[in-house]
Order: sequence, then C-alpha cells, then structure tokens
Amino acid sequence: METQELIKKVRKIEIKTRGLSSNIFAGQYHTAFKGRGMAFSEVREYQFGDDVRDIDWNVTARFHRPYVKVFEEERELTVMLLVDVSGSLDFGTVRQMKRDMVTEIAATLAFSAIQNNDKIGVVFFSDRIEKYIPPKKGRKHILYIIREMLDFTPDSKRTDVSMAVEFLSQVMKRRCTAFLLSDFYDSELRRQDPKARNSASESRLERVLTMGNRKHDIVAIQVYDRRAKTLPDIGLMKVRDAETGHEMVIDTSSAKFRHAHTRYFMDNQEKLRQIFAKSSVDWTSVGTDEDYVKALMMLFKKRG
Repeated sequence: METQELIKKVRKIEIKTRGLSSNIFAGQYHTAFKGRGMAFSEVREYQFGDDVRDIDWNVTARFHRPYVKVFEEERELTVMLLVDVSGSLDFGTVRQMKRDMVTEIAATLAFSAIQNNDKIGVVFFSDRIEKYIPPKKGRKHILYIIREMLDFTPDSKRTDVSMAVEFLSQVMKRRCTAFLLSDFYDSELRRQDPKARNSASESRLERVLTMGNRKHDIVAIQVYDRRAKTLPDIGLMKVRDAETGHEMVIDTSSAKFRHAHTRYFMDNQEKLRQIFAKSSVDWTSVGTDEDYVKALMMLFKKRG
C-alpha cells in the first residue's frame, strides 16, 4: 500500500474508532475490564469498623496508636489483541472485508484501553506467530498498530487459534486482558465432524482456552460474512478456499446444497459456543453487514 494512502486510511480509522471509544465505550470498558486487584495506597489512623487484618503493625508501633493500610483497585491493565491475519479474513460480500472490520474493532478496543491508561500489545497470527508487538501506552503506539494491521502481509494463509493462545501464555507472565479477534475458520476445527463433540482437535482448543483463561482474561470476538451462513440462488458458482487454495464449482440453485451450507455454519457456531462455555470465555459474534458497536456494547454489558 502506498504511504500516503496508508496514512489516509489510518487517519480515517482513528477518527471513527477514537470517537466511538470516547463517546460510547469509555464507561462500559472501565466497568467490564477491571484491574489486577487491590494495590496498597497509604496508611491512616484506625477507625471504628476497620478490618483489624489491615493494621500496619510497624507504623502502629512507631506512633503508639493503631494505623491501617488503605488499598485501592489497581486499574491499570495490560491489554493484548490476538489478531487473526490468515487468508480467510480477506473476504467480504456486503459492506467490508472481514479484515477491515477486525481492524476497526481492534482500534476501538485499543483507544478504549489508552483512555483507561492501559498498555496495549498485539499478536498477529495465522497458523504461526506472524508478528508480536509488545505492550506500550500512547496514541503513537496505537497508530503504529493500526498501520501494521492495514499493511501487514502474513507468511501463511492458514489458521491455528490454539497456537496463538499458547503463545500468549508464554510471552505474558502477568495477568492481562486478551481480545481474540478471528473468524475462527480454524484448520483443526474444520477437519472434524461438527457433530463429533469429543474429538481430539476440539479438546485441544478447549484445553488451551481453559488454561489460558485461568491465567488471563480472554474475550473472543468472531467476525463472519453472511455468505458463510446463507448462499443466494444464483446457479453455478466457482469458489476458492482462501486458506488452502482449493477450487470447486458449486450449484447454488440446489436448495439441498444451500441448506447443507447453512447447516454446516450453524453446527460450527454451536461447536464454538460449547467450547467457549466450557472454557468460561466470554464471546460475541458479528457479521460484516452488522453494527459491531452494538455487539461490543452487549458484550461489555454482559461483563459489567
């Protein structure tokens, strides 16, 4: 992408997403994503009703009267964006590509984070770790992240969500909030029968998410295109799998085929729902023809 065109796109996304994070999400984000716990703030004299377990015995001994430690919620977070950059994101039939929507959602979350004085970092993944940007604060850092999301070319087109979550646990030693942004067009999940609920590949994702969510706070955001759910009746159509390169001709005039296509999508959605439920991961799903603001608001409200 040409430099001037890239700068223009970055600026456009900044104006839109920064406005959303300021005007809509500021309070909801603060409520939905809390700090790591309680941090020591100061000591003050003991008052009736204070918990005796909070007494600071060293200060009490020095001044010969009881003093207690005062704690405040430690608000500062480290926020990680796990961003799927595989080939299937380069698809969209209505308003925009899935990749474009993922970029906007990531930028909105990033601006919400820095308004809360949080650090923000990014992992770009396919079926490998494509790029890791360590957490930092500030607008300049976020603009760099947006530029990378717009102009990044991955080495692989396939997807491995489990690998990305495993990497998060390796690279982040302290607890963080991690947003997992993907269409979940995962090569492992696609290989299995949607009705086989106890297959090895599903167990791996469940296991990895469960372990990762114990150490961190993982939130999943799925972006999909409506044609993954329903196909129009337009006769013969040549399609190509963006991740494998496999091409085939399908007959969309067949009601049976269209029904099977929808059934496959719904089975996979149910499979994802079960995986997230078992691993206690909050999630939301939004189509490229839908308003992601509404989806994020509902997600924040559910966590608030």
